[in-house]
Amino acid sequence: MSRPRPTLYYVRHGLTDWNIEGRLQGGHDIPLNDRGRAQAAQCADILKDLFARDGRAATDFHYVSSPLVRASETMDIVRKALGLPPDGYAREPRLKEIAFGDWEGLTYLDVLRRDQHIVDQRESGKWLFRSPGGETYEEVAHRVGEWYATLDRDTVVTAHGGTARALVGHLGIAPPEEAAHQPIEQGVVYLFADKQLTRYV
Repeated sequence: MSRPRPTLYYVRHGLTDWNIEGRLQGGHDIPLNDRGRAQAAQCADILKDLFARDGRAATDFHYVSSPLVRASETMDIVRKALGLPPDGYAREPRLKEIAFGDWEGLTYLDVLRRDQHIVDQRESGKWLFRSPGGETYEEVAHRVGEWYATLDRDTVVTAHGGTARALVGHLGIAPPEEAAHQPIEQGVVYLFADKQLTRYV
């Protein structure tokens, strides 16, 4: 009988100015803005409530973040609010956002003006689509899945919308193409447990 896989408490990083402008961030290191920092604190409050509900302490969990500053800053805020040393967590390169290659820094309108024919391909098969110089969701699912396989305890994660979608597909929570369209919001805690995804606000 296989042992149950670890539960993930997954937080997408807080808002950045590039989010507001609709720019594709990918691997670019864009800091949180004031609203993003408030969203991170809001997620810490949600986590406190979930831990209390389940009779667990903040120290019961492993903590890991994408190395990108918008995710690690979110984790710093979360840990401080939970009464933990802000920097006592792992930074995991495999949790970086999906790479958008040549499109990074562009808005969706910029991309449409430049590469309308390529965008049409993306809408018809998002899971396997590769932006020029970027990654597919399938490739992101492979690296995120490799990371997930190393876990041996329940974990709080701060990362990105793209990596969350890849994880939804990798864990079989939704079929790959559906997973690629999964909405992953800021200021929300997503619980990955028992091949289900539950949203807490």
